[in-house]
Amino acid sequence: MTATAPPGAFSLDGVTYRYPDRPDPVLRRVDWAVAEGAFVVVAGPSGSGKSTLLRCLNGLVPHFSGGRFGGRVAVGGDDTRTRATHDLGHRVGFVFQDPEAQLVTGRVEDEIAFGLEQRGVPAPTMRQRVEEMLDLLGIAPLRDRDPATLSGGERQRVAVAAALAVQPAILVLDEPTSQLDPWGAEDVLAALTRLNEDLGLTVVLAEHRLERVVAHADRLRVLSADAPALDGFPRAIMAEMHVDALPPLAALGRRLGWNPLPLTINEGRAVVRADPRVLPPPPTDPSPPGGAPTVVLRRVTAGYGRRPVLRALELEARPGELVALMGRNGSGKTTLLRAVMGFHRPDGGRISVLGRDTARLHPADLARDIGYLPQQPGTLLFAQTLREELAFTLKHHGGKGRDPEEVLRQLGLGRAADRNPRDLSGGERERAALAAVLVGAPRVLLLDEPTRGMDYARKRELGALLDALRRAGATILMATHDVELVAQIATRVVLLGNGGVVADGGPRAILSGSLTFSPQVNKLYGGGYLTLADVVGETATA
Repeated sequence: MTATAPPGAFSLDGVTYRYPDRPDPVLRRVDWAVAEGAFVVVAGPSGSGKSTLLRCLNGLVPHFSGGRFGGRVAVGGDDTRTRATHDLGHRVGFVFQDPEAQLVTGRVEDEIAFGLEQRGVPAPTMRQRVEEMLDLLGIAPLRDRDPATLSGGERQRVAVAAALAVQPAILVLDEPTSQLDPWGAEDVLAALTRLNEDLGLTVVLAEHRLERVVAHADRLRVLSADAPALDGFPRAIMAEMHVDALPPLAALGRRLGWNPLPLTINEGRAVVRADPRVLPPPPTDPSPPGGAPTVVLRRVTAGYGRRPVLRALELEARPGELVALMGRNGSGKTTLLRAVMGFHRPDGGRISVLGRDTARLHPADLARDIGYLPQQPGTLLFAQTLREELAFTLKHHGGKGRDPEEVLRQLGLGRAADRNPRDLSGGERERAALAAVLVGAPRVLLLDEPTRGMDYARKRELGALLDALRRAGATILMATHDVELVAQIATRVVLLGNGGVVADGGPRAILSGSLTFSPQVNKLYGGGYLTLADVVGETATA
């Protein structure tokens, strides 16, 4: 008799997969086996097949995606091609890259209970599990809220809670911390680690921000578009990876010859204490630019129904500034950007952009001077090809703007110009939407989590592009939780909280010594040191 694999174990044998209407496979002869109770992180460049690989585990590939599939995927010993996705859903919980795509009810508590109801779980057990998930993910205060009114990070935590509530043997998460603030990310990862260690939950997590997740993993798999995957213990794999694909702590260790590479800040501090190296003095924050402000908010109050989000907020931004808006999920970053763009009318106060009162203008009129990248970039993409998408933007700017081919090249999308934007990976769609915004050469640029789905190399390219636009006189407001990118390119950091501005200043003044928003290099060395370049005098990864 053939032994049945444990429910939390899975394997891929010779798996090759090609999407419909795509000439080349995204997966080629993949062999991969994971034991029950493992905590696996899957990394790799945007478009390398991470999401596709994960979707093989619950049967979405090939049952719903179509295309050509070869090889075998077995979950708990069962071939996924012979099992309905509904049956696989009992074993494999899945959290998508876009949590909005899987939230179906109008109340957070009902969302967590939805999967339990579909499985016929008794009401007393259901109530207990919902309470446990609300507490585990720190979202009890949101229980009666409509998910549509939550921030992106809050929706992400609700999606994780809903997936965990059904108690799957395997939990698969596609970039589950991409929209989370540092507190929320650590809460989610701590919850996953606890369930993995205490209950044997098998966790498979795709993520670009390795600095957040690698210390929690017992295995790291790094995909590549043109080379065999790397797979093994995280410390050993990171010693093999290209240094530019590493998070700052590991990249610093590689550049300075530390062996073994540290995976945690505590390990790094131990190495630093024993290192006699004398560091160069850290740079200072740049002086604020002069000139009249291009964006002005005066005592702006805004919210949703009776729930205020911004309370008499005051803010100015000038040409040549890249202002990073930071703060907890739900602190008002997205609301602020939408208010500036005219999509969310304030309940009080005044907003002016380039000297014009936004209350008197339609968003379409503002769009001639303002470029806005929302959290869900797919909402901007509707043409049949990426090239047509950029041509549409240029047409509505009277043909004035930047060279579309140059924009695509700068964002690493030159080869995707004739592809349908909806067929791109999550990170590629983010860059595609950004290209559609940048081609119009906006004087004011509003970016909401622009690095979502981007690997380190693409973030570095994006940082260079935004810095060039800023130096050319653009005003950039960027809502983000990516402290490493902020340390690299921001000229100013505005920390939001309780509806207003909590702190406002240069990145070294705001980030240095912060318990939450300090980048990895600052956690090691303190003072005004924020980036690898501050320590080793080289251009570093974002």
